[in-house]
Amino acid sequence: MAGSGQREFTIIRTWKNLPSKIDITNTDLPTEGYQTRKTLTTCLEENHSAPPDVTTYTSEHSIQVERPQGSTSSRTAPKYGNAELMETGDGVPVSSRVSAKIQQLVNTLKRPKRPPLREFFVDDFEELLEVQQPDPNQPKPEGAQMLAMRGEQLGVVTNWPPSLEAALQRWGTISPKAPCLTTMDTNGKPLYILTYGKLWTRSMKVAYNILHKLGTKQEPMVRPGDRVALVFPNNDPAAFMVAFYGCLLAEVVPVPIEVPLTRKDAGSQQIGFLLGSCGVTVALTSDACHKGLPKSPTGEIPQFKGWPKLLWFVTESKHLSKPPRDWFPHIKDANNDTAYIEYKTCKDGSVLGVTVTRIALLTHCQALTQACGYTEAETIVNVLDFKKDVGLWHGILTSVMNMMHVISIPYSLMKVNPLSWIQKVCQYKAKVACVKSRDMHWALVAHRDQRDINLSSLRMLIVADGANPWSISSCDAFLNVFQSKGLRQEVICPCASSPEALTVAIRRPTDDSNQPPGRGVLSMHGLTFGVIRVDSEEKLSVLTVQDVGLVMPGAIMCAVKPDGIPQLCRTDEIGELCVCAIATGTSYYGLSGMTKNTFEVFPMTSSGAPISEYPFIRTGLLGFIGPGGLVFVVGKMDGLMVVSGRRHNADDIVATALAVEPMKFVYRGRIAVFSVTVLHDERIVIVAEQRPDSTEEDSFQWMSRVLQAIDSIHQVGVYCLALVPANTLPKTPLGGIHLSETKQLFLEGSLHPCNVLMCPHTCVTNLPKPRQKQPEIGPASVMVGNLVSGKRIAQASGRDLGQIEDNDQARKFLFLSEVLQWRAQTTPDHVLYTLLNCRGTIANSLTCVQLHKRAEKIAVMLMERGHLQDGDHVALVYPPGIDLIAAFYGCLYAGCVPITVRPPHPQNIATTLPTVKMIVEVSRSACLMTTQLICKLLRSREAAAAVDVRTWPPILDTDDLPKKRPAQIYKPSNPDTLAYLDFSVSTTGMLAGVKMSHAATSAFCRSIKLQCELYPSREVAICLDPYCGLGFVLWCLCSVYSGHQSILIPPSELETNPALWLLAVSQYKVRDTFCSYSVMELCTKGLGSQTESLKARGLDLSRVRTCVVVAEERPRIALTQSFSKLFKDLGLHPRAVSTSFGCRVNLAICLQPHRLGKLADQGTSGPDPTTVYVDMRALRHDRVRLVERGSPHSLPLMESGKILPGVRIIIANPETKGPLGDSHLGEIWVHSAHNASGYFTIYGDESLQSDHFNSRLSFGDTQTIWARTGYLGFLRRTELTDANGERHDALYVVGALDEAMELRGMRYHPIDIETSVIRAHKSVTECAVFTWTNLLVVVVELDGSEQEALDLVPLVTNVVLEEHYLIVGVVVVVDIGVIPINSRGEKQRMHLRDGFLADQLDPIYVAYNM
Repeated sequence: MAGSGQREFTIIRTWKNLPSKIDITNTDLPTEGYQTRKTLTTCLEENHSAPPDVTTYTSEHSIQVERPQGSTSSRTAPKYGNAELMETGDGVPVSSRVSAKIQQLVNTLKRPKRPPLREFFVDDFEELLEVQQPDPNQPKPEGAQMLAMRGEQLGVVTNWPPSLEAALQRWGTISPKAPCLTTMDTNGKPLYILTYGKLWTRSMKVAYNILHKLGTKQEPMVRPGDRVALVFPNNDPAAFMVAFYGCLLAEVVPVPIEVPLTRKDAGSQQIGFLLGSCGVTVALTSDACHKGLPKSPTGEIPQFKGWPKLLWFVTESKHLSKPPRDWFPHIKDANNDTAYIEYKTCKDGSVLGVTVTRIALLTHCQALTQACGYTEAETIVNVLDFKKDVGLWHGILTSVMNMMHVISIPYSLMKVNPLSWIQKVCQYKAKVACVKSRDMHWALVAHRDQRDINLSSLRMLIVADGANPWSISSCDAFLNVFQSKGLRQEVICPCASSPEALTVAIRRPTDDSNQPPGRGVLSMHGLTFGVIRVDSEEKLSVLTVQDVGLVMPGAIMCAVKPDGIPQLCRTDEIGELCVCAIATGTSYYGLSGMTKNTFEVFPMTSSGAPISEYPFIRTGLLGFIGPGGLVFVVGKMDGLMVVSGRRHNADDIVATALAVEPMKFVYRGRIAVFSVTVLHDERIVIVAEQRPDSTEEDSFQWMSRVLQAIDSIHQVGVYCLALVPANTLPKTPLGGIHLSETKQLFLEGSLHPCNVLMCPHTCVTNLPKPRQKQPEIGPASVMVGNLVSGKRIAQASGRDLGQIEDNDQARKFLFLSEVLQWRAQTTPDHVLYTLLNCRGTIANSLTCVQLHKRAEKIAVMLMERGHLQDGDHVALVYPPGIDLIAAFYGCLYAGCVPITVRPPHPQNIATTLPTVKMIVEVSRSACLMTTQLICKLLRSREAAAAVDVRTWPPILDTDDLPKKRPAQIYKPSNPDTLAYLDFSVSTTGMLAGVKMSHAATSAFCRSIKLQCELYPSREVAICLDPYCGLGFVLWCLCSVYSGHQSILIPPSELETNPALWLLAVSQYKVRDTFCSYSVMELCTKGLGSQTESLKARGLDLSRVRTCVVVAEERPRIALTQSFSKLFKDLGLHPRAVSTSFGCRVNLAICLQPHRLGKLADQGTSGPDPTTVYVDMRALRHDRVRLVERGSPHSLPLMESGKILPGVRIIIANPETKGPLGDSHLGEIWVHSAHNASGYFTIYGDESLQSDHFNSRLSFGDTQTIWARTGYLGFLRRTELTDANGERHDALYVVGALDEAMELRGMRYHPIDIETSVIRAHKSVTECAVFTWTNLLVVVVELDGSEQEALDLVPLVTNVVLEEHYLIVGVVVVVDIGVIPINSRGEKQRMHLRDGFLADQLDPIYVAYNM
């Protein structure tokens, strides 16, 4: 079937004898031939990627605005640009009156800049997006400047009425019995015939009631000139017609709108906005429609969303009062008052009201009458919407002027019987029919079973959307089939119209069947550059267009460039059609600015002179005037999508998509094409409704074929192709797709597609160039470079331990075991540890002497039962608590080396036990100490299923201790011997154990004591896991060294009682507390809604001076801020929360305790943590550029705490090991007495060992030995001073070197991309990213129904493109909890990657972007 399957380019008919008016030289040349004849134009002119901007015309093609000599126009034409243009440094015109000073400056700007200093200190990260360079071979318009085209004279016939109301009065009185309108029911039977007599009397009745029966006599609700809404369903044209003419007679302004079906109908809100802005207070409607409106329980019509308050007024005659005998409407000649307002929906969904004056209304009817040759009493079949556009103009207005009989076919009847309009043409021997191509297409599909069709009565078949490029195939196919049924070729009359300019052009009915209609076969490629090139129909990439006839009688038409100044096009150039006539709209109601741009346009010649003193109106149609004055339309301004500087029309893309076996997989009329702006260019999105019976396989085949078709025909990539279930796209009242609403749903992620194909790789071509690494610079240049640019080498240190005078008694002792013995003697009953249970009561506590005695017993047990030698390793597998602490000191007393290990989780043995086993094996533990309960667990049947239980070392149960004391307590010979091993699994899944010597352990405790000002009278609450890093040190070691009391709160207890930690802090009046991010998150999520009830329970956090988050990552600023904000009402000081930073080589580098309250005045205060905003784009190039808060691409970073006493930090280049300036991102290197002394591994990887723990700078200070943290960060000297009056150096941690992803030559930190993705849609709860063969994989956890899964794919792709300039390769949507998180609350991205590659994630959906 010709209509649907083939694209429009298959029709073989050419454009006959092109006259010289379209100056396409050498038309017989193939398009390639145009490349050789290139005029010398400025490079600016070639740059089509940016629309011409009034401000950047250079003098070469400046617009000379000549003032018309002695022009006596009624209205002066505006001047575009400046009176005289002069080129400045960058081609910006300036007025000629410029001071010498500015001129001098301009000249300086023109001079080339001096070359910058070496790359080292020139920030090279300015990521400029690629600007599409214009193709030097692109076609350019070469014709002469076009001439405006004048329509024929509007010959005013003597018997034409002076106004439309006068016509109604005439026919209503002299031919009252003549039929005016016949309406149909859904069976196609005539429902009702409205005669001219009835129309006249009923309209009068409506007019009288509007003016006199609303409001009171003194205060009528509606006065002449007021606006009134007309709300009538599509199956009741008679009631609408009566109401419309009633308004005209009453001199009120009708605003016809659609019936709101539900309270939140697609687009109905914007219509409400139009009504509000028009000041509408009354809505006229029919009885049936009034009954059908949604009602509240009291029977009132609720106010629709966004609508003003309306009085609903039913216009049925039986409800109205009869006008008095002496009352008569005032019938005037047509004047400039507004006759009616027609609504128009814009591309963005907003609704505007186009005002049409009475004189325009009448002139339009006259022009249509003349163009269509209408005569009295002709019959016309109308299938179109009678409330607006062609349906209103022909079927309601012009018909009455000529006393014609309209047969109105409702949309509901067309749905049941698509042939109904053809049957009515036959039945009534109608002379004229008004249809859309859709109606012709439907008739073709349904005509097979019809015998007796005869269309010979038709003299004119008006195709309302004939300007649509694809209507031509419907017209041809229709003619093909119905020619045998009496349809003549010359009867088909396409027309072009727009809400602003009314009828723009229409093909005239002729009797001459020898003159074929105009055809143009145009190169699609040329059209995208706005150039007309005739091509051959054999090619696929052509657009065949039909003419839409001639300019309207009494009108002048021209085409102007679509953007910038309204300059006349050349003859071979596509432009926006503009019309100058009386018969057009005059304004957008109430919007003077938009009105000026559309209704008051003065087209210019190339010399800058206006072509007419009268304003033209932009029609919104793109096209050209062809040979013989025929008008051709190739698209709409609203459907224009400018992709990489080339213009594509949405309708053309739809046509191509439908040409790919359209009927099998998608519904013909249910396809939407629009563009979304992503990364500074428009991207094409296609959304179609899928037929319910097509499989996913079918759909994907169809989708990929559509992509290929669009690529080959339009040479443009499609960004996203989405299929949605049948009938789910938002509809317009007449069943079309509501485009702007569809686009809105797509952008906010509530379209719920069932299939999505994204192709960012093929169509995003303007990414910044991949970064080329600069050749390395020698040390001398770095030094000189830093000096010249005034930057300092990034280094900082905490207070010097040697200079601090304090009465630290514990300093006398080299070993922690000695400190404990000393405390047990001097302050035996001083409580060191208090353990809380989940109810917040004390489960257990330890004094100095209790801990000492318990440790002694454990030492005996190790020596006697375990037969251990000094230096043997012992694994301590305990839950967080007191036993763990006692076991640790027991090991020190026995001379053994303890390793703390997190016990297996009883509910999850299969995954947690292997880690325990691995640590025990890797640490070479000679024995394992634990509680009775865990002992049973380790030997259980479940354990045997997970690991080989026979290979455990001896297990000692410390619940049963010997009663005796050891003969002596072990004292190490050398402070550099091993004190304990610290094992932890990194976020990349690597198990690493580090060696802590006795000297490092004591130095560590001392540093923390000084930084946090810990002494025996202090209490500190600790809610951390005690197995590694700073968490372990604070839980087990610090109290013994400093003598303060530690209140221990196991984080696992918070799962049953989230308020436990904060209640304990409040109850014990604690001033300092430590927690982890997972604890903070648990409190923020779990207690968010309970702050009021906690307040009532007496929770008070006002005494907290410091709340430190212990972490090995970049501070989570959003979490700390929301925590501070949430608990501010409970007295938490906003500055109390801070973070610390530690890593494997040094368990705590920074720790920020602030001092709030009284102490702050006494000078012991540490400064507040500072937050800086850095440019994320610079960071990718390892540069640090500070920006203002809220500036684009800004990333907030919080300092990681104050550097601990005795710690020195330098920022080094991880590759070259050279020191960096403080505007660079580099690896944090640390030198301190409490650095770990090396990795403990069985592999004995010496090179790694020396590299991480014993590194030296490649130049500068090459003597100091540094440990490499493996984290990237930078130092910033802040304005703050600390207690000693020193400037405070802040360390900012950006992310782990292992986790950073190198993409396009730049360094990305997963957390930044994840933060963007989590913000993209409300249903994304968590996200993790990693790379896989140069592809970026984004895994998102979906908190919502599975139908939302595919909504996330485009949104995730968009946000990562916009904010990070990266193309996402794979989007994996999974259930909540799939992304693995370790005990510190850090994402295990490498585990996730392994799971993805092994296909173990059980995803809801995986999208591979093409």
